[in-house]
Amino acid sequence: MRTLTLARDSLQAHEPSAGWSSWLVRQGYQHLLVLRSQINLYYFWEKRWFFVAMAMGALMLSFDPPRGLSQDGWIMLTMSASATLLFMTQPVPLPTVALMIIVGQVLLVGVDSDIVAKNLMTDSVLFIMGSLMLAVAVVKQKLDKRIAWAIVRMTGTRTVNVCFGISAVCGLLASFIGEHTVAAMMLPVGLTLISLTSQNPQRIRRLSAFILFSIVFGCTTAGIGTPSGGARNAIMIGYWQQFFYNPADPATYRYLVDYMTWMLYGYPLFLAQLVFVTPILYFTFRPERTDLARAIAKLRLQIELDGPMTPAAWLSILLFVMIMIGWIFTSQLVGMGTVALLGTCAFLVTGLVKWEDINSGVNWGVVLLYAAAISLGVEMQATGAAAWLAASVLGMFEPVGMGSGMGLLVGVAFLTAGVANTMAPGAAVAVLGPIVLKLGSTAGADPLHVGFITAFASAFAYLAVASSPASTIVFSSGYLRISDFLKVGWRMALVSMILLLLQAYFLWPYLDRLR
Repeated sequence: MRTLTLARDSLQAHEPSAGWSSWLVRQGYQHLLVLRSQINLYYFWEKRWFFVAMAMGALMLSFDPPRGLSQDGWIMLTMSASATLLFMTQPVPLPTVALMIIVGQVLLVGVDSDIVAKNLMTDSVLFIMGSLMLAVAVVKQKLDKRIAWAIVRMTGTRTVNVCFGISAVCGLLASFIGEHTVAAMMLPVGLTLISLTSQNPQRIRRLSAFILFSIVFGCTTAGIGTPSGGARNAIMIGYWQQFFYNPADPATYRYLVDYMTWMLYGYPLFLAQLVFVTPILYFTFRPERTDLARAIAKLRLQIELDGPMTPAAWLSILLFVMIMIGWIFTSQLVGMGTVALLGTCAFLVTGLVKWEDINSGVNWGVVLLYAAAISLGVEMQATGAAAWLAASVLGMFEPVGMGSGMGLLVGVAFLTAGVANTMAPGAAVAVLGPIVLKLGSTAGADPLHVGFITAFASAFAYLAVASSPASTIVFSSGYLRISDFLKVGWRMALVSMILLLLQAYFLWPYLDRLR
């Protein structure tokens, strides 16, 4: 070591008598030292998954597309794989991934930029944006505290009971008006309980996850309960009618699935899942506080100090009830996003909330992320990449005994859940629905059972943030990590899958005889 140090000092020393070659060596070594001092090796280590994702994408694109898949479809599949890796490892801010998806569609696939922009701003994105704005408006009126107080008055102060109450209330509401709305409405309730427990989020991180995931899973498990619980349900009902209903054949009337028939199959599964939500969350996160008595006492004191509800608070409730009525009765005509934005305008016009509050309270990066995820799903479908992927996986079912009967339902359930975790559940049902229904019909399976399995399993997108609107909205609070979704998501997905298959095997044949 001493010899090397002496050699380096000798090279750095000024030696006028040395030749030109020695001068070049000294200059080169000094430039090397300067360059090394400018390079931050920690940067490359911190961003390693970004470079891995880019290298993986470049490697995939260096190969020819698989048989049956177009070049554009291969590019979209590559982009989806790279984006999924970036979503999971998060080496760069998530909105950066959204921007890369947008740019990639234009530069790599050649999609017109106007079409990409059109795919970004769908009604669902407007709804997410409007819901986040309404959540800010609700927090501004402090109604979240009164909703939280109403829940704890029924459940008591034990953390487990409070979280079960949150999941039950979220589930019952979300099964009728959709998970988007309820997640946006209940997020302030969860944040209120968290902020009253401790001002330092790091000290109650597991408790925060317990409360917030109670909202997420309460909403997502309920989406299968009724046709209005999620867009995927309406899509499947439309497929049944389009593919199997014949007005001239009375035997096909069973494929006209109405609201109550859907509830007959969907609600038992939702209630069964609801029973397991709180135990799974409790054993996964083990909250730091087993009793929220101190937070509840602070909550009660704050409500007493606030006094009776003000006219502004009553006006806020009236506006929100009108928004919910609008979602239920007019969303098919004007879209849920239009109703949400109209409600936001009403809050702004009446002076119940200021634009500055909305501008600072909404996580615009989450809006961008959800918009990009939807556009990616649209292009996956348009280029045939999603259909090719589904058909390829289905082709592997038959050799392992999943070509018919219960084996087919098991295969369809796992395939749908897997695809739903990489894109929006509605997009997963839209892409897989025609394929699995045709496959089930060919294999002699009941198309209703295959359709129910597909629609219900698409709700098991518990592993990814962007695959569920409720997850995206709650994640915007900043209290949860990507790893939290992976940590609890596989447990919830496994239990949900077991419950689904048990009901399909034992309960559905009995329900078929009731129709």
